[in-house]
Amino acid sequence: MLGTIRSGKITDENDRAYYVQIDGFTYKLKKQEITQEEMPKIGDEVSGFIYDNKHHDREMTQFLPYAQPDQYGWGKVTEVRYDLGVFVDIGLPDKDVVLSMDDLPLEKSRWPQKGDKLFVKLETDEKDRIWAKLADGGIFEQVSANFPNGMNNTNVFATVYASREIGAFALTSDYYLAFVHASEMIRPLRLGEQFKARVIGISQYGRLNLSCLPRAFEEIDEDAQMILMSLRRMETKTLPFYDKSDAAEIKRYFGISKSAFKRALGHLLKNKWITEDKVAGTITLINDPEESND
Repeated sequence: MLGTIRSGKITDENDRAYYVQIDGFTYKLKKQEITQEEMPKIGDEVSGFIYDNKHHDREMTQFLPYAQPDQYGWGKVTEVRYDLGVFVDIGLPDKDVVLSMDDLPLEKSRWPQKGDKLFVKLETDEKDRIWAKLADGGIFEQVSANFPNGMNNTNVFATVYASREIGAFALTSDYYLAFVHASEMIRPLRLGEQFKARVIGISQYGRLNLSCLPRAFEEIDEDAQMILMSLRRMETKTLPFYDKSDAAEIKRYFGISKSAFKRALGHLLKNKWITEDKVAGTITLINDPEESND
């Protein structure tokens, strides 16, 4: 059966390849794809992965694919066909396998795109066609690792293995199970998408809860960032400015207008990162957002 590792006898060869007989079929085994220590000769038995290449010629290779019938592996999406499914590179020299549209989300906006990664195994149907099959949640539970304590606010890199209306289930680069609720996304994450996020908690199901939304301090404008930076540089975390400071002094020190300074100040005060002393005419950094989100 195609899509499996089989053994056969070499019946012929030329400068570039051997020809291997298995159950009455002949498979071409390129000499450059031999991985065994000694090169075989006619009459020897060899083993390898058998498949039909993109030209529908039968081949054997000893370069085993990442995914096999009894082995899941990561494959990269190489092409999207909305009438068929997506093609996945599983490491074969001259063939990508198809993940059927029947195994993909109903919403095509959630389908994988070129370059996305899928965790798949192989299945061969009654017509000897090799298909990719997605790993389900149970498989990801088996391959996952236990995450350590204290991961809150940690940045992680993850891959989506299931995209749903409620959110996306993902596996981090350290093989921790994770979930991103739809409310914590800028847009819906698609199947196979790789993304950066931060840990915001732990779910009742033992997964890391992630957010793709920017932290509050990442959303503030450049003027507010500049004021924060200026406060950080001061040993006392205090500057002799407030909302009634002289416009010329503000312009000289910060290089911005008084109205821009007041807008930035309002944002920093609203987030309770600074305090303002109107009597002393100062502002003080009391809660640095970068330190609280490390």
